[in-house]
Amino acid sequence: MFGSDRNPARDAGRVSTAGMVLLPIQFTWPHGGDDVSICGSFNGWTELVRMSQVEGCPNVFKAVCAVPHGSHEYKFFIDGEWRHDEQQPHRNGEYGIVNTFDTLPVPAEVSQHQIPAVILNQTIPRISEEDLRASRYQISAFLAAHTVYELLPESGKVVALAVDLPVKQAFHILAEQGIPVAPLWDFYKGKFVGVISASDFILILRQLGNHGSTLTEEELQTHTISAWKEGKARRNGQVDGHGRPIPRHLIFAGPGDNLKDVALKFLQNGVATIPVIHSSLEDGSFPQLLHLASLSGILKCVCRYFKHCSGSFPMLQLPIYAIPLGTWVPRIGESSSRSFAMLRPTSSLSSALNMLVQARVSSIPIVDDNDSLLDIYSRSDITALVKGRAYTHNLNEMTVYQALQLGQDSNSPYEPRTQRFQMCLHTDTLLKVMEQLANPGVRRLVIVEAGSNRVEGIISLSDVFRFLLG
Repeated sequence: MFGSDRNPARDAGRVSTAGMVLLPIQFTWPHGGDDVSICGSFNGWTELVRMSQVEGCPNVFKAVCAVPHGSHEYKFFIDGEWRHDEQQPHRNGEYGIVNTFDTLPVPAEVSQHQIPAVILNQTIPRISEEDLRASRYQISAFLAAHTVYELLPESGKVVALAVDLPVKQAFHILAEQGIPVAPLWDFYKGKFVGVISASDFILILRQLGNHGSTLTEEELQTHTISAWKEGKARRNGQVDGHGRPIPRHLIFAGPGDNLKDVALKFLQNGVATIPVIHSSLEDGSFPQLLHLASLSGILKCVCRYFKHCSGSFPMLQLPIYAIPLGTWVPRIGESSSRSFAMLRPTSSLSSALNMLVQARVSSIPIVDDNDSLLDIYSRSDITALVKGRAYTHNLNEMTVYQALQLGQDSNSPYEPRTQRFQMCLHTDTLLKVMEQLANPGVRRLVIVEAGSNRVEGIISLSDVFRFLLG
């Protein structure tokens, strides 16, 4: 065993776990002690893993260990003495009486980062490939059979802006109307030519306020939306052979388009809003702006239809950790192909804006020193800088906390604003997550640990549709 009891011949025969998918297993010792550790075949009996006392339960200790699938033995090292837990499965082994457990292979499609700590003898739920394909097919067929007409509200207001409007004025209008995006109308061309969003204002502030300089209202006033869009195209190299900016085609939908095609437009173009435009003329002249479609509206249709027959769709009953969904915080010592951004409330606003752009994310969880969720900073929060003309300040000197406070009327001590963001647990079912994301204004869910609210990952509307549509 550990220490002088090790057998070199046996050690030489061990198989390395390099390249294996390891399952985090939560071990529990509920019988008290002062110095509690665990050791087992999963780490070659070569390392004592210290266990932590559970807050409020002085006799309970827990630890999470990375374990490959297979059959395993383990024992506890309590105050200098090897012991086993009589309340868990046990048998006589090479090291006396040892506890035992088995783990199953992790489904290949599940990322190692999103597997939570599993209680002993608990298996990861899974469905067959056939059931998964059948569920996806029925959802895809439903979306293909329904149109954008079903997304149109009975009444509502849609705000559009003229392309020759100064950026400063557009900024203020979005803030006053409480909207993150608006379609752009070109009076000269007589059609909608694009959209302006909070992302544009982030880029504007980064461009005009770089090198630590202070942004002036005059600079914003002299930039029209069209001038900004043309300059943006040139900076991105989107010019023709004569150096003229190439206008981007407006991504829009017609009321008769099917929901599957529109959902794919969202995913393929990476946009959060698509204008619904209708013209009764064949040439498309005199277009009418009917609605701003979102993935949450499409998801609401899916949930409404499948909610009462979810029992026939095992995919919808899977916990989210058991399916390839979302972006998860890498565990210690692990790498991730997708970056996960988090910030402290004291981080500068400029660092938050840079992270939103560089990481290509729509929001960043704001956490305390224990990585517990406090708030979330989203691209749409940039419009709050209109209050007190805060956008004219040096963004390196403004903290994320101060920027978020601009969106609050009170100056109370920092507290989580749960109405601004939605949370879920890794054990929540796919259907429950879908129903939360289908609520108006909700674009992502932060996955947190129960009790501590420690951030474990994030799931967006786009993540859900990528999974549903395969």
